[in-house]
Amino acid sequence: MVTFALAMPVNLEDQFAFDAVQHGHEIVVRAVSAPELASRIAGAEADVALVASESRYLTDRLIAACDQAGVKLIAVASSEREQRYASDLGLYDIVEATSGWSAVDAVLAHSQTNAEPESLTRGTRGQVIAVWGPGGAPGRTSIAIAIAAELAALGHSVALADVDTHGASVAPTLGMLDEAPGFAAACRLAGTDTLTTEELTRIGQRYESPVGGFWVLTGIGRPSRWPELSAEKVGTAIAQCRQWVDYTVLDTSSSLENDEEITSDLFAPRRNAAAVTAVRAADHVIAVGGADPVGLSRFLRAHVDLLETVSTRSVSVVMNKVRSTASGMNPHGQITRTLSRFGGIEHPILVPHDLVGFDGAVLSGKTLVDAAPRSPARVALRDLVTSRLAPQIAEHEPRRPLFGRMLARR
Repeated sequence: MVTFALAMPVNLEDQFAFDAVQHGHEIVVRAVSAPELASRIAGAEADVALVASESRYLTDRLIAACDQAGVKLIAVASSEREQRYASDLGLYDIVEATSGWSAVDAVLAHSQTNAEPESLTRGTRGQVIAVWGPGGAPGRTSIAIAIAAELAALGHSVALADVDTHGASVAPTLGMLDEAPGFAAACRLAGTDTLTTEELTRIGQRYESPVGGFWVLTGIGRPSRWPELSAEKVGTAIAQCRQWVDYTVLDTSSSLENDEEITSDLFAPRRNAAAVTAVRAADHVIAVGGADPVGLSRFLRAHVDLLETVSTRSVSVVMNKVRSTASGMNPHGQITRTLSRFGGIEHPILVPHDLVGFDGAVLSGKTLVDAAPRSPARVALRDLVTSRLAPQIAEHEPRRPLFGRMLARR
């Protein structure tokens, strides 16, 4: 038997209450609005809250109250607009009102399933790669997507998570719906200790590619939803991703400041907590900067903050959009010497500026691997992945005798 709390219009309440009793369940709370249910849910001893997907019955406060009380929240949508409303709040468990109780039963049965994907049977701990860069659009998202695509092309299971609380952009770049619940939904489940690898598979979207697809956890649709990505929830979600796939690529925001810390309220949410947590949890950090005078200046100033934040020594510097028109003659030498002299940075990865290739990828909603496989930028990023992130063991041909090699050349 499952105990339910209801908050919905009278017609829906009568229908679902009758069906719940018919299926052997119990209704412990009936509320007329989201504020009322939020105030009563903690002491109601309910297992599931079934609410209508309208602003009167479903709010951020109710979601937070259910998370704190450990109550599963299911939204009942009567239209496509109501489905979008629930999705925009980060809910994944949404049922159509016309489907009746069978849809609710399907959600409950799915939540109780303990099946695990094949990745868990390998007994390995997945690697986490955080892609960070200063403000000014140095190309963090483009680099993160390219790295995920290259890792997938090598045959690894990969998840790309958008952890940017200021301007999430992975979904539109890949032509996906940003209204679908993604990383925010994972954080909500993490807050109730119900996040599993199976749940990650449910809420993740799949980018399919002939050379290797990967999972995508899209970012928050509105920047105002940043409180949903608290440090504790983000850390738990990242830890679960390690059990889900071989590599998790995190697209983070630029700011690593902790200026929101208020000594009088140590438990207040921090807007930059998601980026700071992601960078600290990463096994490898990719620091992306723009290869122009302004971009280099911004990068060198912010790189100091990054080094003070990371917990790993594996930090690779990637200078993006390298071109002679912005850096003068011999841009590779100019950039390398500047980074070495003013930042003590040696052996950076230099990615050529390929405006046509990246524009074509965004226009088609594809990765650079699929849209422009011969792009010079793609070649540089592939070398980054194979040399520093997922080095491959080369299979050398057996050494032939000198006479045989001379015949082969002829």
